[in-house]
Parts: sequence; structure tokens; C-alpha cells
Amino acid sequence: MKEIKVKTHRGVLLDGVLFETTGNADTLLIAITGIHGNFYSNPFYYNIGDTLNSGGIDFIYAQTCDAFGTIDTQNVVTGKDEVIGSWNERFADSEDDVEAYINYAQEQGYKHIILAGHSLGANKVIYYLSRHHDPHVEHFLLLSPANLDYMTSGVTKLEREIVKRLMACGAANEMLPFPLMGWVRCKVATAHDWLFDSLLNNVHTSPDGDFSQVERITHTGALLIGTYDNFTDGDPSGFLRNINAHMPTAEYNKMIFIERTGHTYQQKHQEVADKILKLINDWKEVK
Repeated sequence: MKEIKVKTHRGVLLDGVLFETTGNADTLLIAITGIHGNFYSNPFYYNIGDTLNSGGIDFIYAQTCDAFGTIDTQNVVTGKDEVIGSWNERFADSEDDVEAYINYAQEQGYKHIILAGHSLGANKVIYYLSRHHDPHVEHFLLLSPANLDYMTSGVTKLEREIVKRLMACGAANEMLPFPLMGWVRCKVATAHDWLFDSLLNNVHTSPDGDFSQVERITHTGALLIGTYDNFTDGDPSGFLRNINAHMPTAEYNKMIFIERTGHTYQQKHQEVADKILKLINDWKEVK
């Protein structure tokens, strides 16, 4: 296990961790993190990395801009230190972040790249694959995609109006005077992305939701969720099936349901890791 830094086109360096086998693995799973999706809050990443390594597969814990509240980093374009995090993330940077890890994988010579994402990271993978029919990515793996409508449902009408008003008066880079959703301290512009930008609001519980990004994905893959996931408005299995139903590749995709666990797979970390290893081995056998 070693720390890596990947460079985005805008110059920001992202911190990742490579779980590397002792041999020269030709297959790599990249897992894009969600908001506050770090090793402390999502320890299942250790299980996935160690389990895949035992099967001769490399794994990258691909930390993006919002894995922590704040992250000290550098910008190799400006030459300056920067602080990124959930406090100032912009959803429009998601494409750049995902591409940075794929570029790294290509530079390292991996022949088989699987692109995964957990929670908001899954939404970022959907966004990326809707815009890039990248032949270097063989399959996707969506781990508990985030239902943004449900996550932001507790934001009051007054709070939404405050965000709109502050954006309109040029205060985009000011700190929001209250924690968004009750737990995210962030800039006004970041809050505006969460509430009013549809860029990552790409999966829904309703069959009539805007699935335009999902409908543009041409890759095959798998979708996984815990049956107690509390970010799905009460029906995790139906939520996942609804997403897959809108995919052009629906009949070829695999659905994995982890029984009696939630959004971060409490008590089921190893089961998740084992199922992912089996999934990748199944894909390799088909080649």
C-alpha cells in the first residue's frame, strides 16, 4: 500500500492510495470516493484493497476533492499551495478528477481498468462515462449511488432562498452561514451546486426522473447496494433496479444486493470485498 498523487488538468494534485500486488498485476480497480468518503468513515476500502490484492488485482482508493472537509494540496500549474475539500468542491471539476486517475492508470501500464465509485463518487462515475465512451475503461461498478434529492430534502425553503440570494449578489466564494444539510460547512457556490446544479443529480427513485446521463452510458458493469441504505428514500433495491433499467446495457449488467447493511456496509465489509473480487474474476473469464 502506497500513497500516490495524481495531477488534474487544472493543476490540483489529488491524494490516492494504491494497494499493489507483489507481482505485476494487469488489472486495476479505481474507486472514486464520495463526500467525506475517507478511510476513517469508509474502512471497507481496506477490505477491498487487501482482498483484491490476494486475487492478483491492484486497487486504487481514489480520493477526490471532497473526501475530507479540508485537504492541503498543491497546484502544479500555479505553483501554489491550495486547500480543497467538501468546503469548496465544485461539481464541474468531477470530470477532471476522474480522468486524472484513469490517466494515472494508463501511465502505469494497466491493461484492464475498472472504474468504480461509492456514494457521490458513483454519481461522478456516471457523469464521466456519460461523456466519455473510454475504451480504456472495461467496466463500471456503482457502489450505493447518492440520491441527491433525498439527501438535500431536509434543506428548508428559507435556506435555499439564502443560497440563491447570496449567489445572485456575488458572494459565491463566501462561507455559507449555516451547515448545508446540517453537516457540510461549505462555500455558497458549493451549496448552490448541491441544491441547483443537475450535473451530479443523475439518479432518482422515480422512474420519471432525469436519467439522461445514465442513458448515455455504453459500458457494461455492476451496481451494488446495501438493503438498508438510508439515502434511497426507503427502497434501496428498487432504487438500484430503477437506475439499471435506464441503462442501454441493462440486460448485461449485474445487480448485487448486500443484505441487512447500510450505505457504508457496516458489518459486511468483507462480504462486499469478496463479491467484488468474484465479480472481477467473472469478467476476466469472459474475455
